[in-house]
Amino acid sequence: MFFALEDDGRVRKITTNGVTWRRRAYIAPWMVGHVGARVRLRYLPHYDGEIEVFDATDPARHLGKAYLAQAATLEQRRALSSVREKKARALKADLKAAEKLRRTRYSATTTPDAPRPRRAVTGQQAQTEIARARATDLAARALPDLIPPRDPPPGWARPRLPRPGQAVRTGRAAPPPSPDDISSEPGPDSEESREDDQHPGSQGPSAGRA
Repeated sequence: MFFALEDDGRVRKITTNGVTWRRRAYIAPWMVGHVGARVRLRYLPHYDGEIEVFDATDPARHLGKAYLAQAATLEQRRALSSVREKKARALKADLKAAEKLRRTRYSATTTPDAPRPRRAVTGQQAQTEIARARATDLAARALPDLIPPRDPPPGWARPRLPRPGQAVRTGRAAPPPSPDDISSEPGPDSEESREDDQHPGSQGPSAGRA
């Protein structure tokens, strides 16, 4: 009977809410008194309304079935099916309209001539439709159900914010000088450095006038 079931591959624990699988709770009357027990789950590949629970220490020991908690009622399933059908019809209508707009039809002609579209579009109409499509794409890609992370505990060390006007330390080493900077600086064996060593007190033509 159990040879067709797939193993969840994880060891789970029975809690007061039952067993959690795929972010949903599964409960059964036999779980009373087994809170804290470690179990493994097996399930049918194409049905997730119920699961089979086995002992984690002895995988051959079957503990019992567990059923989905807070399952939708018949009225709720019917309402959900109606909503999905309406959404499917709306998407089909949008797809049909988009396909109609995508096709470019040209006027018939009996002489060689440049093709002329049957429907002309102004530049303002084109820009409006393009902007509307871009805004729709951004809204669809957004994650309205994304939960922001919670604040860290008070005991955790947090990075200090830089003061106004204070440079931020990146922790990176200074970049090496460019070849132009290296070539512009006099080397220790250059003629300029030798003249400076021979005349240490000279400071240029303006030094003698001062």
